[in-house]
Amino acid sequence: MRIFVEANIIFPGIFKVDREEAIDNVDRTFEMKLETFHTLYDVSKDIFPYFDHADTSLLIAVRNAIHHRNHPLFRTLNHRLHIQDGVERWAGASFLLSSHPTLHGGEILMSHYVGLDDLDARLNPSAASPHLDSFLTGRRAEKRFELINKELSLQFIRTRASQERYPAGQVYLDLMPVFVSAVCKVFKAMKEAGIGFKGFDASTYVGPFTSELEVDLSHLNFKRLWLRGYGPLDLIPIPD
Repeated sequence: MRIFVEANIIFPGIFKVDREEAIDNVDRTFEMKLETFHTLYDVSKDIFPYFDHADTSLLIAVRNAIHHRNHPLFRTLNHRLHIQDGVERWAGASFLLSSHPTLHGGEILMSHYVGLDDLDARLNPSAASPHLDSFLTGRRAEKRFELINKELSLQFIRTRASQERYPAGQVYLDLMPVFVSAVCKVFKAMKEAGIGFKGFDASTYVGPFTSELEVDLSHLNFKRLWLRGYGPLDLIPIPD
């Protein structure tokens, strides 16, 4: 988590010089977070029921998808705009960005936006995608998607996108609040089980993630990213 924060802090300076390096640095460090979360799952799955919760289940699914990378899914919005397509390709277009708010009202300052249609293509059996996760099949895959879709309120995103006529490929979900929510749940379970948090980083994060931070997965905030021609990108909050 600390390395991801550091990559975000130095992002603006590197972006001015080398956009690809700046974006890849942040994206790779988020993938490191997912890999470490999966390691946490390996050693604590007897303490916490990861697949009974949408946030933890989603993170493991996305980690597995990125880890195997046999598909084109889960490229971030920054990667798509500045490396894959280029902002010129999207001149005049708008993107709908969604994220879950915190219960205490504080803002999570970092973000990691992935396409909502990527989540559907990987996890929704009814989408009949060639990139569907093969780890779970049949009713088990359906139950996982239903859990994630319901507990993360993803249908509200689809409804908003439909009402405002956003193409499916221009609708994004921020995984950072989902990550924070998942870590809060696991850390609390580990602390209650008497697991020790040792080391500087562990002692730094145990307080915020067990007694301060809490994400409201039942609500969503929306913003519109508007690419005004070849110049600035406007990020505009959308009223409820």
